[in-house]
Amino acid sequence: MNTQLETFDLKVEGNQVVEAVASIFHTVLFHRCLGKFSFNEDGTYYPKGTIGFVEVDCNFIDLTYIACSSETLNNRLKDTIMQFSNELRSLDGLTLQSGRISLEFFQKKRRPVWQFYPGSIPWEMWTINVELIKHSSELQHIKFREEISELLTEKIVLVTEILNSPRYVPDMPKKEDLGSVFDTSFPDMTAYNFKVSYITQNCKSLLKDTLKQLLYRTVLN
Repeated sequence: MNTQLETFDLKVEGNQVVEAVASIFHTVLFHRCLGKFSFNEDGTYYPKGTIGFVEVDCNFIDLTYIACSSETLNNRLKDTIMQFSNELRSLDGLTLQSGRISLEFFQKKRRPVWQFYPGSIPWEMWTINVELIKHSSELQHIKFREEISELLTEKIVLVTEILNSPRYVPDMPKKEDLGSVFDTSFPDMTAYNFKVSYITQNCKSLLKDTLKQLLYRTVLN
């Protein structure tokens, strides 16, 4: 199984990183979450609720986007995006302040095959390459704020179109294998297993992880 890869490139100001990344990742997650559900004795499942949603108004971008109304999900995503933003902004003084952050959906495997194999296989990954920029005048800042708002609106529409097209998602597992496909730890929803990871110019500690992922994907494909 080949991982479905989607990549976006963004140039943003430092205070726009969190909102820009969150607007795209929350749009993806809204399509990759389900309401809580239970299983019947015969193994079939039935929904117990639906996904709630909220409209999120950005402070540093003229943009409103839709997100799941799960505070637990929001906090989990926000923590990592905030770490990524802080890491990027700490690179002040370098010629290029850049990094990438990825939202990866994966399916767990019961037993690792070899030492470099992490026990899970990604089936979809959304990556955002981010570059920080600065403007020397207020006029440039205002103009750019309008431009990035328009760009992100286009990206969100594109993400929605991609997710509404035929794409691979794991089959519904048996009750005993539910955790291999879904994260059921959220109190108000169920999400496909996912993780958020990032790397910046001074994130050398993450390079080893990245190389391992590339290696086992090459072997599996």
